[in-house]
Amino acid sequence: MSFIDREELREKLIAERQAMADRAERSGLLQGVLRVWLVTRKETSIGGYWPIKGEFDPLPALYRWAEADERRRIGLPVVDRETGSLRFHVWYPGCPMELDAHDIPKPKGTEVFEPQMLLLPCVGYGPEGARMGYGGGFYDRTVAALTPRPFAVGLCYSNGFLPLLRARPGDAIVDAMLTDDGVVWQR
Repeated sequence: MSFIDREELREKLIAERQAMADRAERSGLLQGVLRVWLVTRKETSIGGYWPIKGEFDPLPALYRWAEADERRRIGLPVVDRETGSLRFHVWYPGCPMELDAHDIPKPKGTEVFEPQMLLLPCVGYGPEGARMGYGGGFYDRTVAALTPRPFAVGLCYSNGFLPLLRARPGDAIVDAMLTDDGVVWQR
């Protein structure tokens, strides 16, 4: 896929996702998949995201996960302008929020931490951990920069499957891909 093809495909997938008549049903299914899958995980800190443009909202599942153990922390991303990567600030329901430069809510004044697991929003996904994001490279740089590398989990609706999508140099390969159809890929 050429760069132009990816841009056109990205726009098409976002428009389709926003227009899905069954998005609420698919979201409920993916909430269930994520909740059940998290039960088996040992990580105690997860970096999530604030959903935009019809993305799946992982926050209800993460909040339920965090309720089960007081050591568990959830973070939301804040762009580090110097590095172009993301830092994760503690998030909890009702915490103070403010808009970032892209008008996406972010935690205001909460602690920064490095998550053991990252949930990555996907516009589309392909075989063997290939992921299509919005094209800014924020998650790719973040996954590459964190040491130790966090377990990267892609979240996408199943209609975002792109059988010909392959990772490009510098792309973060996800360690697991969860959709409304279940766990479709895991290392």
